[in-house]
Amino acid sequence: MWRQRPKDRIHQIFLLFTVSLSLWVLTGILSNLETARALLLNKLVFIFPLIVVWSAMYLTILLSKNKTRAYIVSLTGISVVVASALILVSQYVVQGIIARHSATQFVAYDIERGSGYPLYVIYLTAIAIIALVVLSLRWKRASRREKDQLSLVGFGLLGCLLSGLFTSVFLPIVTGSSEFASYSFLSGLIATVFFAYAIVKYDLFDIKLVAVRSVAYGAALILLSAIYYLAAYLLTIIFFHDKVTSSVSVSPVNILLALVLAFAFQPIKSFFDQLTDSIFYRGHYSAEDFFANISQRLTNSHDLRLMLEQVSDEIAVTIKAEYAQFFVYYQNERRHHLSAGTLRHRKIPLSDARMLDKYFANNRKIKFLQTDFVDDGHTRRMLVSHGINLVVSLHSDKQVGYLILGDQQSSGYKDRDIKILLNITDELVIGIQNALSLHQVKELNATLQQRIDVATKELRSSNAQLKHLDEVKDEFMSMASHQLRTPLTSIKGYLSMVLDGDVGKISPQQRTVLSEAFNSSERMVHLISDFLNVSRLQTGKFVIEKALVDFGELVRQEIADLEGMAKGRELHLEFKSVNGELQINADAAKLREVVTNFIDNAIYYSPEHTKITVHVEKDHQALYFSVVDQGIGVPEAEQARLFNKFFRATNARKQRPDGTGVGLYLARKVITAHGGAVVFESKEGKGSTFGFRLPLAKSTK
Repeated sequence: MWRQRPKDRIHQIFLLFTVSLSLWVLTGILSNLETARALLLNKLVFIFPLIVVWSAMYLTILLSKNKTRAYIVSLTGISVVVASALILVSQYVVQGIIARHSATQFVAYDIERGSGYPLYVIYLTAIAIIALVVLSLRWKRASRREKDQLSLVGFGLLGCLLSGLFTSVFLPIVTGSSEFASYSFLSGLIATVFFAYAIVKYDLFDIKLVAVRSVAYGAALILLSAIYYLAAYLLTIIFFHDKVTSSVSVSPVNILLALVLAFAFQPIKSFFDQLTDSIFYRGHYSAEDFFANISQRLTNSHDLRLMLEQVSDEIAVTIKAEYAQFFVYYQNERRHHLSAGTLRHRKIPLSDARMLDKYFANNRKIKFLQTDFVDDGHTRRMLVSHGINLVVSLHSDKQVGYLILGDQQSSGYKDRDIKILLNITDELVIGIQNALSLHQVKELNATLQQRIDVATKELRSSNAQLKHLDEVKDEFMSMASHQLRTPLTSIKGYLSMVLDGDVGKISPQQRTVLSEAFNSSERMVHLISDFLNVSRLQTGKFVIEKALVDFGELVRQEIADLEGMAKGRELHLEFKSVNGELQINADAAKLREVVTNFIDNAIYYSPEHTKITVHVEKDHQALYFSVVDQGIGVPEAEQARLFNKFFRATNARKQRPDGTGVGLYLARKVITAHGGAVVFESKEGKGSTFGFRLPLAKSTK
């Protein structure tokens, strides 16, 4: 449906199609009259069909609502002008005419066709086929009402084409006489019948609008012609002293007058447009004013129901609807719906709204429905039972609701009314969603404080329980660590005595087993020490007791203690250090644990026959310690969590299941407490570098 604003191009092209069709029929009749202008009239019979098919093609492109085909209109329009000029000034299509007489009088003219006549027929047929193809493409994606309109237009164009070819081409070629060409007016009659039926039955065009605009154009031209001739007459009398000669028509004064009237045409035409609108469109409303009023209603109130009632009143008054209402969905913990509108609106139940949901879901391209054109019988009966004439879907990413209108109180809803309503749907959806959001915020504010109080109370209770559990856990870890440390120390001492031979000679096999037991007990002592340190960190009892320490000597001692373990795993442990003392202010015991942890990890996670390098360097009053291995490395995705408490990498858990994941956590805590920074680099399967930087003692040079 395409009834739009008065200046819509579709009405202008339809007017051109109608006028050119009428002139074709008229020239077809006049061309067989015996007159001096017979050749010109017969040539015009060939020119007007070009304009008819071109305007028909342009009309179908406008109906298809596809701007991308505009270049076709431009190219074919230029070609029509060229072809018309060629027909008019040359003998390429019409070579001449031959008068045919009966025994006593003139009968008609036979046309002598030129060499370009076959090309003319092909060209004319091609333009008509383009129009039909464009129409068929539009027909595939049209609604049922639009399909009925387009079908009639298509049949009219096809009938016009076939009839014209039959009477003007086929019969003259077969019979050798142009007598049948005089019946070509039947082509125009066929198109006229189909177009008229489409206009009357399916409101294809606003024929009233075309007629009104024709009256306005005609009145403007008549007025301008009268002014021109009156002014020309007066000027002739004034400047030429009542002597009218042929030179007057080309005088500068007359030319100036023509230019002035040409510039005055548009204002005069606008005047007649307004005059005809006031006569023929008394109930006509301004779309711009309507849009402005709707925008004002949407912003006047933040209350959803009041806003919908005001907008409904504005729509009902402007469109002249029996009633108007909105049916809106909204979410508030669960889905609700709201119905609001004019005083006489009829509320529809949720089940009927669900029927509309289903209808629009099954017809996703449709944005509105009119009861008279609904195919589904159940939906149609529901609409009729509520007195609903028009439903406009309000949809964003989901179905927001519907604008529902009763019968139009004058001549029914026009396509212009529907188009204007569709143009405001986005604004309506935004306004409704904004009002719903504000409504939800108000409801949230009303209950927010109560929810906050309840949540705060629950959080305080949970926090108190967690604190108590954390204290119990810390107390248990501290107690368990202390209790386990004493017997383990005894076990380690007795094992050391046995290994040293204090209780008798032992065999090599016994030494191997006892050495493994001694190493395990030593690891257990370190583990318990780590747990104690974690417990102290949690309870705030982790204290760094600094003193001057020769860091290089500290590392040498630890390497000496761990070198046997490295050799037992067939690893080469290399130490690289700067010469001289490296004095730092540090807690020697805790720093020793960090050094041991880094070297111990390198030993456990390195494959046999590889090298582990321990570096101690000095750089601008800072000490740098690192352990570089060629071990399993740390997966890149897990490196960010490596120094978290109790975390162990996936490949490390497979390599050493008995680890706890607290060594690296404590190492970072110790280094941070010393004012240093941990250094770490790793690549899975290639090896790792663990180390730290610490400030040197101020006395060190």
